Amino acid sequence: MFQKILIANRGEIACRIIATARRMGLATVAVYSEADAHARHVALADESVAIGGPAPRDSYLRGDAIIAAAQATGAQAIHPGYGFLSENPDFVDAVEAAGLTFIGPSAKAIRAMGLKDAAKRLMSEAGVPVVPGYHGDNQDPEHLAGAAEAIGWPVLIKAVAGGGGKGMRKVTRAEDFAAALDSAKGEAATAFGNDAVLIEKYVEKPRHIEVQVFGDGSDAVHLFERDCSLQRRHQKVIEEAPAPGMPAEMRAAMGEAAVRAARAIGYKGAGTIEFIVDASDGLRADRFWFMEMNTRLQVEHPVTEAITGVDLVEWQIRVAAGEALPVRQDQLAIKGHAFEARLYAEDVPAGFLPATGTLAHLAFPEGARADTGVRTGDTISPWYDPMIAKVIVHGPTREVALQKLSRALAETQVAGTVTNLGFLGALARHPGFAAGDVDTGLIERDLDALVSDPAPSAGVRAAALLASAGLTARPALGFTLWAPLARRLAVRQGDEVTEGLLTLDAEGPRITVEGECLVPPALPVVQAGGLIHVFDKGACHSFAPVDPLAREASGGAAGNATLSPMPGLVKAVFVAPGQAVAAGDRLAILEAMKMEHTLTAARDGVVAEVLVTPGTQVEAGAALILLEAETAEVAA
Repeated sequence: MFQKILIANRGEIACRIIATARRMGLATVAVYSEADAHARHVALADESVAIGGPAPRDSYLRGDAIIAAAQATGAQAIHPGYGFLSENPDFVDAVEAAGLTFIGPSAKAIRAMGLKDAAKRLMSEAGVPVVPGYHGDNQDPEHLAGAAEAIGWPVLIKAVAGGGGKGMRKVTRAEDFAAALDSAKGEAATAFGNDAVLIEKYVEKPRHIEVQVFGDGSDAVHLFERDCSLQRRHQKVIEEAPAPGMPAEMRAAMGEAAVRAARAIGYKGAGTIEFIVDASDGLRADRFWFMEMNTRLQVEHPVTEAITGVDLVEWQIRVAAGEALPVRQDQLAIKGHAFEARLYAEDVPAGFLPATGTLAHLAFPEGARADTGVRTGDTISPWYDPMIAKVIVHGPTREVALQKLSRALAETQVAGTVTNLGFLGALARHPGFAAGDVDTGLIERDLDALVSDPAPSAGVRAAALLASAGLTARPALGFTLWAPLARRLAVRQGDEVTEGLLTLDAEGPRITVEGECLVPPALPVVQAGGLIHVFDKGACHSFAPVDPLAREASGGAAGNATLSPMPGLVKAVFVAPGQAVAAGDRLAILEAMKMEHTLTAARDGVVAEVLVTPGTQVEAGAALILLEAETAEVAA
């Protein structure tokens, strides 16, 4: 067994690996970029080494610097976590060439599954069912269009080196294929440096069900399935284990297929076989097909741990140290049900745009597992994935586990940045999801109801007003100490000011707002960063105290600037000063979190000034393109 391991990652997964290593008595080494010098994973590790600048290419993707850090600190093995270098076979080769152990699969296994087209051919040869499609090397657009026509519409264009929904486009008509192909190839080239694609049949009512496998290089077992069908932009939002409505026959068939896949490549460590399932006629053993294999630990692995009682990171370390599989297949069983919700810093009503900010407050409820890499006071950086935490619950049945998830989300408190917490809570309460009737299109179909931003209730505003007076819902009574018995208060949220009158009597405080006398509810309230944060059913309502006697002045926005909706890199600019544009015309492309966002003209006009060039790194709210001011003239 190792004495010391280095974690070549950051955030919540680095913290989670450190926790298991400590329980096993192992020393840990963290690596960090300039942006992560004070990060939680650095504080938890026994030692830490700086490896470069904030951009991943300057730090967490520098395999040479990570290997040098392991050698300098005496670490014997490197755990890659997920993301970054976890599925890079060249890095595996370099680790082993340096005399270190890679806690994960062999470079050969990673290469075998690294490209979706080659992986599908390999799985077909191993007897694993694959989706009908074209996985060949001919990337000529006419050939690909012909292949799509032969498969039958609708089809899905997918980047062969893809992941996370990048380089993926659904096409329903032949006339839309060429434009979708160009778009998919462009995004794939940006995200992966490889624009090759494959074409697959699009499943009309798809469920995304994956099987956790674990091998020791000579044998493998499966740890049952996870349902990851709740997705937006092809990225998972809430995962659960086991899959709802899964028949025993289908579970056995999927498990056996997954184990065949792992054995076919001599797999070692934790991996996931992802299947697409046609649920249009319920779950059937002849309606699942191999999509891809993730040759690493998955973000959603905690739900598998919850239902099996297995610590997958411990298994990874033990097998990497030379041990055989810890258990046989017949020793594994499902116990209860588990959910995981991914809590992100993102602006849901604005289209799930990644967000940044300093966490003024962060707290999780008892009774839920929260895997996180941040704390109160930490900053959500524009350089990395904006995940705040994973909230995991387990219960004896799916119904109980879902109730626990809903309550855990309602009691989670985040202030200082916008989040998807309210969206997650709405999903947990969705009647279709509660009934287990899920597919990958659920969120898109009910998006408007799920992303609605709730306005603060009268009770929330009363709690904020009370807090602005320095009181709680249960203040000490009995004397006034020169304070008036009635006091005017005001708080601001955005452009809206709420005014109220506070009175105290023997029954406690009362707040009169717009003629209605309210008893302020005992909601959680935190004051940080000069703001009052009131938490209610998973939503954080932030208010600024206002002097009700102060005069307010406000000005209107000019409305002539195209602003960056998030921190990112300007990839392309399509206009020049003096050019006339119409509402909806493309102005620029912004790349953020490895995804491309097209910025369009909000109105007809003439470009006055272009403030950026391709390659410019911009912050959220930065002006990119200015239009000439609108005149007061009205066309005849």
